[in-house]
Amino acid sequence: MVDEILWSLRSACPIPPRLSPYADGVQEWLLELLPRLGLPLGAEALHRLDRAGFARYAGRLYPDASEPDLRTVSALFTWFFLVDDACDGPDRLPSEQIRALRRGTLTLLHDGPRRRHPGFGGPLRRLLVEAWRMPRRRMPARWRLRFVDAVGDHLDGNWREAVAKESGRTPGVAEYVALRRATSAAYVSYPLIEFVGGRALPDAVYHHPLLRRIGELGNDLLSWYNDLASMERDRTTSGGHNLVLALADERDVPVERAAELVADRWRDTMTRFQMQCAAVPSFGPALDDSVAAHLDGIANAVRGTIDWTLESARYPVHPHP
Repeated sequence: MVDEILWSLRSACPIPPRLSPYADGVQEWLLELLPRLGLPLGAEALHRLDRAGFARYAGRLYPDASEPDLRTVSALFTWFFLVDDACDGPDRLPSEQIRALRRGTLTLLHDGPRRRHPGFGGPLRRLLVEAWRMPRRRMPARWRLRFVDAVGDHLDGNWREAVAKESGRTPGVAEYVALRRATSAAYVSYPLIEFVGGRALPDAVYHHPLLRRIGELGNDLLSWYNDLASMERDRTTSGGHNLVLALADERDVPVERAAELVADRWRDTMTRFQMQCAAVPSFGPALDDSVAAHLDGIANAVRGTIDWTLESARYPVHPHP
């Protein structure tokens, strides 16, 4: 039944699909890069990474990126997915190690690769050093600070989720929705719209209340779609950290009914997302093109997550009937 909901929501999505022409080539580059950095990946692990298609995901979110920039964001995406698996998989890191990972990551992003932190080393560090080199060199300080703040919030969300799982405490719906906005990494992906476009929005525009609300709605749309796709896995590993499971528990309804409620919530949110995007005012001729690119990027994140979820072997979605 969940597969039917996923395909139905895809059909109902008004955002057109897009994909970079460089995506498959960058995927091949990525599979060559990771072993060089020392990640312990045998043939089977590399095959799984290939079928997951992280470069295709990046190529759906940033379809107009140059090939070098798509390599950069694909490497960053891979880093975040590897961290996600380490924080949320069956052999997940304990919360204190996630906290140490966060400290080490922020030290690297703030201070560069020369300063090391005892909680963060090895291949994961080398991958982030490689992926961060070009954004750190090219983008202004205000942009770097926004990106680093988003990464810190994301890893803090992973830590808070790990603490809740260790205590056995199941979140309510409102608490879960707020936490999911951090753990999804959507807010990390939004500054990368400006990186691939080559222009950083002024802080007053980037943090404009309406643009922030649109970003929040886009985050919810892609996160809840992902929760539907990963529901069965999360039933055994997430400790209730899934919107479907949180709704089922809070409303005391079967999981199947909760999935339908999440789908209804998704459709209503998509309607509000479109209305808010249409209400964005002009910020002046010098900024309107950049603002439009930012809004398109958030929309691509929603649609790209849908299409990648349905094609990636990371999620066991059956083909469209």
